Amino acid sequence: MDNNTQSRQLSSPREGSGVGSPLVCIIMGSTSDLPVMEKACQLLDQLQVPFEVKALSAHRTPEAVEQFARGAKERGLKVIIAAAGMAAALPGVIAASTTLPVIGVPIKGMLDGLDAMLSIIQMPPGIPVATVGVNAAQNAALLAIEMLALSDDAIAARLQDYKATLKQKIEKANEELAALKFQYKTN
Repeated sequence: MDNNTQSRQLSSPREGSGVGSPLVCIIMGSTSDLPVMEKACQLLDQLQVPFEVKALSAHRTPEAVEQFARGAKERGLKVIIAAAGMAAALPGVIAASTTLPVIGVPIKGMLDGLDAMLSIIQMPPGIPVATVGVNAAQNAALLAIEMLALSDDAIAARLQDYKATLKQKIEKANEELAALKFQYKTN
């Protein structure tokens, strides 16, 4: 981990912070996944969705993973985002022990993340894990926010505003591209 990553605080909202109980949990096998998963943290924070971040390993702390998954719904969580590289067992192990939606984020590793992606998407019948692209933590957060927006009008409004800014970015990019001058450019 770099010094910036080490200085970041990885905890759920503190009591009295005014943030409330977490709706989303971002879970990773180790903090080496944090540089990727931080994009999910940033988007959840930007759209004011309470979340927590944890490191649990399907292989090194299997009992803790199962305990976490079994108790997640009772703690008020609504969606779990689980990062996994290589063997990519974490999202599936969590999904096997909870009825909450689980979104898997394959982490780029030895086979450019293809190994992790295939492990996450090839779940047996009855144990679904939604899967986003390799290292696509931001899309995982967006998918979690879309799920929450189905029953929360305030989150839905913030999501709609966020999506409007995406459109504005493309419109601005096209204006900038239109201003480029080349001899044979036709637009």
